[in-house]
Amino acid sequence: MNTVAKKVLDTLAQSDFPYRQLIEMMPAALMILADDEAIFVNAAARELLEADPQDELLGLPVTAFVHPLDHKVVEERMCQLRVGASLNPPMDLRIITRRGQLRRVLSSSMRVVVGETPLIVVLVTDDTKRHESEDRLRENEDNFQRLFESTQDVYYRTDANGVVLKVAPAVRRVLGYEPEEIVGRLTEDYYPHPSERDALKAALKAHGHVQDFEGRMVRRDGVIIDISISSYVLYSPEGEFLGVEGIYRDVSDRKNLERELRRLATTDMLTGIANRRAFLERATESLRHARRYDKGLVLFIVDLDHFKSINDRSGHLAGDAVLKRVVETISPELRETDLFGRLGGEEFGILLHEAHRQEADRVANRLGECVRNLRFLDEGGDEYGVTISIGATELHHDDRGIERLLVRADMALYAAKDTGRDQTQWSPF
Repeated sequence: MNTVAKKVLDTLAQSDFPYRQLIEMMPAALMILADDEAIFVNAAARELLEADPQDELLGLPVTAFVHPLDHKVVEERMCQLRVGASLNPPMDLRIITRRGQLRRVLSSSMRVVVGETPLIVVLVTDDTKRHESEDRLRENEDNFQRLFESTQDVYYRTDANGVVLKVAPAVRRVLGYEPEEIVGRLTEDYYPHPSERDALKAALKAHGHVQDFEGRMVRRDGVIIDISISSYVLYSPEGEFLGVEGIYRDVSDRKNLERELRRLATTDMLTGIANRRAFLERATESLRHARRYDKGLVLFIVDLDHFKSINDRSGHLAGDAVLKRVVETISPELRETDLFGRLGGEEFGILLHEAHRQEADRVANRLGECVRNLRFLDEGGDEYGVTISIGATELHHDDRGIERLLVRADMALYAAKDTGRDQTQWSPF
C-alpha cells in the first residue's frame, strides 16, 4: 500500500471518521479509491467481487474489476471526477469477479476530500438478475419475432369490430398482399362473401375458440383458396370482448387431394359417372327427400342389348369404347338434378327427380332414339349399332328404401328383354 493510501486509512480510523464500521457493514457494495487505486473495499463489495481477503483487492486500479469493453467509459468517468465533477450518476457496467464471473452492475461514483486527500467513492449494486431477466425477455421477443416473420402460418389479430390489427409476413405467400395492405381492413374483405365468416363467428361465440376450422379466402389474384383457422377470443380482465387472435393456413392442396380421392371413390373409372355405391347412396337421399316433400321420382335401369356379342366379336377394348360413347350420348339428355350411374357391366341406373310416368316415358324414348342412332366400326371396318332396354318404376307411397325400386325396375328390365329388347317396360306393380 502506498503512502497516500496508508495516510487516508489512518485518517479514516480516527475519531473524526466514526462511520467506517457502518460503511463496512453496508449491504451495498462500496469501494474507496485514492490515486485510482482501491484503498478500502467493504464486505458487500468483496462478496460481489468474490474476493477474500480484502488485501486481494487493495492497490488494484478500478479497471482491474471492469470488463475490458467498459474500460473506456470508466476511465472517462474517473477523469471527470478528477477535473472537478463531484458526482457521476448511476450507469450500467459489466464487471469481472476475481473468479472470472461476469456480472452486470449499476455503478455511481463521487469525489470527496478527507483531510487534504481527494478520494473517489464508488457505490455498486448487483443488477445481474434484472439483466438476465431482460436478456431472456429480449431473447423470447427476438425468437417470437423470428417465428412471426418466418412461420408458414399467418398469425393475425383483430379488434372487436373485426378490423385487422396485426398480420404476419406469411400473408404475402398465402394471400399475395403485403401486411400493411391488410392492417386496418375488415377480415370479411378477404372472404368470397362476407357471410362465409358468419360460421366462424358463431363457433367462436359459442366456444371461445376453434381448432382447424375450415373456410375459404380470396387471394389477391382472385383465386379462392381453402384455409384452416385456429383462433380464440380475446377478453379484457373485466370480461370485455376485445377481438380475435389466431392463425390460418392454406390447405388447398390437401383439400384438393381429398376432393380428388372422394371423386375417385365415387366415380366409375371407365365412364366418369357415379359408380354403383355412389349412385345408391345419392338415390337413397333423393328418395328420402321425395317422400318428405311428396315429390315424384322415377328409376330407370338401362341395359345395353347384346353387349356380350360386341366383346366376343371385337374385344373388350371395343366394348369399353361403346360403353363410354353411350354414356356420353345419354348424359346431355338428362337434367343436372337427375342421377346417372353405372351399376355394373353394361347396366346403368338413372333417377329422375320430380318426374312422373308420362314425362319419364318421353325421356326414355329420347334416350332409346339417341343410342339407336349411334354407329360404330368393328375390326373389319363394318358398321354396327347398339340399342338399350329400360326397366322403369315410380316411387310408391309405401317405399321405405331404394331397394324396392331397384327390384321393380329390374323385373321390368327383364320383361323388356323378353319381349324383344330396344324398348321400355314399366313395372306392373
